[in-house]
Amino acid sequence: MEQKKNQSRRTFLRNGIGAVAAFTIVPRHVLGRGYLAPSDQLTKGVIGTGGMGKGHFGYAGTRVVAICDVDKQHLQQAQEMLGGGIKAFDDYRELIQLPEVDIVHIATPPHWHGIMSIEAARAGKDIWCEKPMTRTIGEGQRVKEAVQQYGRMFRLNTWFRFEDNFYGMNTPVKPIKKLVNSGMLGWPLTVTLNRYTGFDWKQHWVGKTNLPATPVPAELNYDRWLGPAPYKPYHPERVHQRFRGYWDYDGGGLGDMGQHYLDPVQYILGKDDTSPVSVEIDAPQQHPDAVGTWRRITYTYKDGCKIILDGEGTDEKAAFIEGPSGRLYPGFRSDIPDLEKKLAAYPDPPPQVTDFLITVKERRQFALNEENGHRSCTLVNIAKIALQVGRSLEFDPERQVFLFDDAANSLIDPPARTGWA
Repeated sequence: MEQKKNQSRRTFLRNGIGAVAAFTIVPRHVLGRGYLAPSDQLTKGVIGTGGMGKGHFGYAGTRVVAICDVDKQHLQQAQEMLGGGIKAFDDYRELIQLPEVDIVHIATPPHWHGIMSIEAARAGKDIWCEKPMTRTIGEGQRVKEAVQQYGRMFRLNTWFRFEDNFYGMNTPVKPIKKLVNSGMLGWPLTVTLNRYTGFDWKQHWVGKTNLPATPVPAELNYDRWLGPAPYKPYHPERVHQRFRGYWDYDGGGLGDMGQHYLDPVQYILGKDDTSPVSVEIDAPQQHPDAVGTWRRITYTYKDGCKIILDGEGTDEKAAFIEGPSGRLYPGFRSDIPDLEKKLAAYPDPPPQVTDFLITVKERRQFALNEENGHRSCTLVNIAKIALQVGRSLEFDPERQVFLFDDAANSLIDPPARTGWA
């Protein structure tokens, strides 16, 4: 009887979201281009109130009005942080129906990012999503389609393409992009990401095998935590802070840091609208459930540009970016004489919208959005698939499929668990 009741409730929520979308497709603050009452604030509903969610409650010009988590302890802690008047849910579908929510902030494990982004777009909400954008290539394609179909604004929360020093480079990305655009390094270019160029691949994010089934804590709705992921018996290693070590939910250090590292490189190389044509791997055989380590991953683009992920840090003297006419090393050091003086003669890269409040208020696409975000997430996901199948792969950037490899293609869009498609 309880199962039938829950099924009826899920059916109501799914149908309700579609109905609400028709009335909320233009949110309350968009009464004209850029309209927002001076005393008004954009409102947020935050899904996932673990460390990442709680860390993003505060954002100038926004106010959290609703939260959601499948762990009662997380939810209670978040309520205590935010104070009274906050609506709390254990089912995200209830949160995204709230008419008072402008922005849905998705801070869950990655296996939830795709379905929640799509449902939020359908419900007429703008979306702020943590990295990686999606766990699979197919989910990324559908998020992009949904965001554009429903006229929503989308922000992926990795910011290094437009602010902050880019890890070991001791500079924001802008001067590096300017250098590449100048042509002083020549073409094609090779980018190397290892610990000597400032990029720690967090190889400790590996999963444990042969986990015994253990009792589910009373405060956790484990079935709902799994959601679209395949059912596996509960073990604490699978959830909070440890989920990154399992293919069903993420992809180890590559999933954790990959889009932080690779999205700016994609931008620097001018590859926002394409993907590599091949990915080569050097790695031990991976476990089907638990993520393992890898030694080297090399992406090659059609024009000969390469991105090398040096997981073991084998090249101490590697340049961050290298071309036939010059090299750029960590700390923005170069073998090009008087580089900064020469760069001053070249134009800056075109400006981008890097404030999500402006994006939402004025309906102007954010710098890192559903299109280029999907492409940089695809860099992560094609490498994950190559590791899982245990071989190097060829990729078609236009059709976004692997060539001559059915096993790899089966991982582009694996089926969701029954009831969560």
